[in-house]
Amino acid sequence: MLPIAIGADDAAIELKNVIVAYLQQRDIAVTDYTRDRGDDNGIYPDIAFQVAQAIRNERHQRGILLCGTGIGMSIVANKVPGIRAAQCHDTYSAQRARKSNDAQIITLGARVIGAELAKTIVDAWLASEFEGGGSAPKVAKISHYEQAAQPR
Repeated sequence: MLPIAIGADDAAIELKNVIVAYLQQRDIAVTDYTRDRGDDNGIYPDIAFQVAQAIRNERHQRGILLCGTGIGMSIVANKVPGIRAAQCHDTYSAQRARKSNDAQIITLGARVIGAELAKTIVDAWLASEFEGGGSAPKVAKISHYEQAAQPR
């Protein structure tokens, strides 16, 4: 498996560090796209875009983005064609993000969830795979609308 991409803004550095250490303890490779606060590229739109592009370009299969709420990271990552990012604050949403929506990225809010819950959310998401079935036409329709919305 390719390394998991991870990135956080200044509101989520501490939780990101917990998640990175947790994944490394499980022998899961991680590439960290987080930037220093003083760096102009340290704001969440830049980080989310960079992680989403890396997944689109197949440098990673999955990514985890963290900010204060998870909302901003999700919005930005979903601007990258082919990316499906899901904001998850519970294990059920994380499972469904993969199983039903084939989400390559989850976003977490450091001001919304604690470290232990974040670990269980990441575990649930990593243990889940896209099931296809009745969800396959829905994911295909998402891609259809994404392509239809692209400028020509």
